[in-house]
Amino acid sequence: MRRDSRPQEPDFRRDPAFRPAPMPPYEDRPSRTKLFLRRQRKLIRPGIVFLVVVGLGGVGARLLYDAASEERFAPLRAKLVAMEPLPIRHVIINGRGMTSEASIYEALGTSTGHPIFGFSVEAARQRIDELPFVDHATVERRMPDTIIINLTERTPIAVWQTHGHFSLINQAGEEVPDQGMTGKNAQAFLQLPLVVGDGANTAASVVIDALAKQPDVKSRVTALIRVGNRRWNVTLKDGTTVMLPEGEEAAAFARLAQYQTSMNLLDRPVVSIDMRLPDRMVIHQTPAPTPPPDAPKTDTPAPPSDSSQTTQQP
Repeated sequence: MRRDSRPQEPDFRRDPAFRPAPMPPYEDRPSRTKLFLRRQRKLIRPGIVFLVVVGLGGVGARLLYDAASEERFAPLRAKLVAMEPLPIRHVIINGRGMTSEASIYEALGTSTGHPIFGFSVEAARQRIDELPFVDHATVERRMPDTIIINLTERTPIAVWQTHGHFSLINQAGEEVPDQGMTGKNAQAFLQLPLVVGDGANTAASVVIDALAKQPDVKSRVTALIRVGNRRWNVTLKDGTTVMLPEGEEAAAFARLAQYQTSMNLLDRPVVSIDMRLPDRMVIHQTPAPTPPPDAPKTDTPAPPSDSSQTTQQP
């Protein structure tokens, strides 16, 4: 008779040492609420994150709403300035051509190193808008340390006088619209060079660009007068007339700057400087004063009433 060699499983029902574990009492079992919360635990954490994000978004929206109005933002700005300030480290100006940086900074009302919340953006924009050559501007705080100014400038380059009428003209010689003699236009009239005569408007851009390259000469010029619709005479602040050669304005201004550096020519009391000849420059000096009739006569001959000096061009 064959014996089965496979191990026999114990029969716990027959084993007297086996005692089944007692069932836990009813009150130790988790409630339905706890079971529900355990099942929903994965959804609770994203919900809390969502509520925090919504709260932060609401605070940010409130700050943007207050910042849009100077009246609402003023109390908040005062509190921010009272705290440890965030200093301005960069001021970026875009679109600047004829407007000086100094005038923009003055209108801005702040500069690098000052608190970024220590000025009114709206008030600064209004002040910049009032500058002579600015059509409109935007001012923006870019956290944490940058102010950005975007300019859209007007385009006048000169004041054109013809037949007693004054008007602002652009690079093409066209009259700039919306002109007047008050406010920004009046300031532009005072700062821009004056060009005079028929046809001066269309030819002004070339001579003004040439003059801009010689700032020492430009600072002494009051008017550019078109002669015969072909060349220019320049009137200086002391009344001296400089006659420029036709089509050679840039070279003539460069020679004037050179003579001013070497001999202070433009500071001398002369009537006119004739530069029309390519190889020489003729200087008409101021006439000597006429002596009174009762002055004693001397053997030294008096200089002529109108003297001139010719200087060979280098």
